[in-house]
Amino acid sequence: MVFEEIQHTVYQEILAKLPSHLTYHNLDHTDYVIEKAIFLAKELKVSAQDLHLLKLAALFHDTGFIDNPKDHEQKGCKIAKGYLEEGYTHEELQKIYGMIMATKIPQSPTTLLENILADADLEYLGTDLFEKIGKTLYEELKHFNPDFTEQAWDELQLVFMQKHHFHTEYCQKHREPKKQENLLTVKKRLGVV
Repeated sequence: MVFEEIQHTVYQEILAKLPSHLTYHNLDHTDYVIEKAIFLAKELKVSAQDLHLLKLAALFHDTGFIDNPKDHEQKGCKIAKGYLEEGYTHEELQKIYGMIMATKIPQSPTTLLENILADADLEYLGTDLFEKIGKTLYEELKHFNPDFTEQAWDELQLVFMQKHHFHTEYCQKHREPKKQENLLTVKKRLGVV
C-alpha cells in the first residue's frame, strides 16, 4: 500500500476531526513525529520496508485521541488494524503495533524501530522548539484542568524530563545535551538550581 494514500485518508477521516482543544496531540504533532521518524530512520540506515512500517506507526500513534486520551495507544492500534489489516502481514502489523505501544509513557521500546518512534515522539525535548511545543501541551492539559498553573506545569516537566531518556544513539548524542539545557531552564524558573 502507498503510504501517501493511507496518510491522506487518515488525515481526512481521523486527524482532521480531532477536537480543537487538542493543541498538542493533533495533526501538527503527527506531521512532526513522521518527519523526525524518517530523519532518524535514515540516520540509522533502516531498510525501506521498515521505514514504511515506521511511517505508518507514526501516522497512527495518536489516532486514539479521537475518542479519549486514556489508553489512546491501544485505540490507535485498533484504528491502524482497521485500515491496514487487508494489506499487511501479521508480522508487519505486530511491528506497527509494537511501535505505537512504545510511545506509551513511560516509554519502554525493545526494538530499533520502537526506539526510533519513541524518540521521534519526544524529540522536541532536546531542541530549540522545547518551549514552543511544550506550551501547546500545557494548553491542552489546562483544557482538562482549568486550575493547572504554569508552575505546576514546570513541576510536571521537571519530573518528566528527569525520568526521560532517549533510546537511539543519535538522540543520545545530538538531543540529550539540549534537553539538559532545557531542563536547566525549567529548574531556574522553579528556583531549584
